[in-house]
Amino acid sequence: MISNFRYIFLLVLIVLVYIAGMFVTLFENDSAQFAVMAMRMVQENDFINLIKGGTEYLDKPHFHFWLAAISFKIFGLFEWAYRIPAILVTLVGAYSCFGLGKLLYNANTGKLAALIYMTAQTIVLSVIDVRTDAVLTAFTILSIWQFATYIEKRTLVSILIGGLAAGMAFSAKGQIALFVIGVSIICHLAYTRKWKSILSWKVLVGLVCFGVATVPMLYAYYHQFDMHPEKVIRGAANRSGILFIFWEQSLERTGGTMGKASKDYFFFFHTFLWVFIPWTIPAIFAIVARFKTLYKLKFRYNSKVEFLTLGTITIFFAVASLSQFKLPHYLNITIPLFAVLTASYINDLIRYDQKKILRILLGSQYFVLSIVFTAVLFICFYVFKFESLLASVLLTLLLMVIIYFCLKREARFLRIITLSVYSSLLLNSVLNLHFYPELLKFQAGSSMAEVVSEENIPVDQIYKVSNFHTWSLDFYNQYPVQYASVKTLENKKDIWLYVNDTDLRSIQDAGFDWDQQFTENDFRISRLSKSFLNPSTRKRTLKKMHLVHIH
Repeated sequence: MISNFRYIFLLVLIVLVYIAGMFVTLFENDSAQFAVMAMRMVQENDFINLIKGGTEYLDKPHFHFWLAAISFKIFGLFEWAYRIPAILVTLVGAYSCFGLGKLLYNANTGKLAALIYMTAQTIVLSVIDVRTDAVLTAFTILSIWQFATYIEKRTLVSILIGGLAAGMAFSAKGQIALFVIGVSIICHLAYTRKWKSILSWKVLVGLVCFGVATVPMLYAYYHQFDMHPEKVIRGAANRSGILFIFWEQSLERTGGTMGKASKDYFFFFHTFLWVFIPWTIPAIFAIVARFKTLYKLKFRYNSKVEFLTLGTITIFFAVASLSQFKLPHYLNITIPLFAVLTASYINDLIRYDQKKILRILLGSQYFVLSIVFTAVLFICFYVFKFESLLASVLLTLLLMVIIYFCLKREARFLRIITLSVYSSLLLNSVLNLHFYPELLKFQAGSSMAEVVSEENIPVDQIYKVSNFHTWSLDFYNQYPVQYASVKTLENKKDIWLYVNDTDLRSIQDAGFDWDQQFTENDFRISRLSKSFLNPSTRKRTLKKMHLVHIH
């Protein structure tokens, strides 16, 4: 298997890529929005109520926001402080992948599973564009690992940790955590026939630990919503936070009432093709091979095979595909299971010296690397051209290292693993150090915050006349933009208005004049388009945001 030196070297490089992304400007919408919500907790010393833009926020539990707020308390209101908890819990998730892989197979499988997990594209993205998924994924796989350990070894400490981790995962995003954890344990019990393990007083300890872990979140929901039935949330009063998180949340999401409904039943299948890059092709091989093995065994128990990973993945895809509300990051919770399954398959190829399949997979990983290499050149020399000599030198050095390992004569499996990791490193180092910083220049809120700072504009005198969100401007000003109707502006003097083109015309038509104006380009950076990526047509995709001084 891969040497310890190379393994640790690759892990260090991956963490360095994570760290490079810590200092990137926060993305709108979710990252900046959640950071503002955590910032409010710190500024108002209110860790009970979740508030989004001045309104009650019911959709997600508190745990992610508490972690971000604690980080803000310790380090200050910086984007890198917001990302610290996501990186730390991702490392917990990686260690849990190692533990589960070792438990179900062997240490080599565990080591490779951790490496695959940390380099899967959606996981790398989750520590840059930080939402609730990093916390959810990490504590879900920790819980699965510990519960599986209890089933195999009946240890009290494992079910204790499993219960606490399940409670934390539930407190991060709700029932999805319990669904995935429950399905994985049922799959494992059903395949191994170890049902007697649940007929023990130790299971009650796990349930108590789960309850203890969820008490803070449930108390906060009770205090914010159940004690105040008069609050109107999404057009309805008498909303119970506890009922919502235990029951209503999943119904609203699967029914499509919390967002735009999707009829694409293959959404998660084609989304998986990119979220698991650079390991997508080995994962597909692993899934097909495991189904074949189980079919040959007629699903009879075999100590060399497990059903926990494949069973959970299959059931999740079936249920999630029927949901009316779908987003790519919903797959994150399954990535650790894909990592363990893929690692076990590669490890079996190595153990049984499957030269033909290893040759095919090596070719596939060369293909993935070539796509990544082409994408990097496209980004660096077409979309946003390199202007720094240092950046060009660093990219050249990284490419030379990759070329060296491409040409180095060593075992195929070593090249498969190494080149796959380097594909992730190459892509994400360019994204974190070049693409995202250039892209975020077209996020007007954060760009305008720099103007506010440079011009010493008082943040408490900035208003908007429409109800659009200003998350990045709010965060970097460390003060939310206030709303004022055009009519109420007549009673205000020496103020600043943050407006789009339509609002600018409306205040002009209302008879207002201004003596200073700052303008920034604006683009919805989470929805890239061909026209935006093309420098020659980019201007036509841009909108304008203005900051004007009403004297």
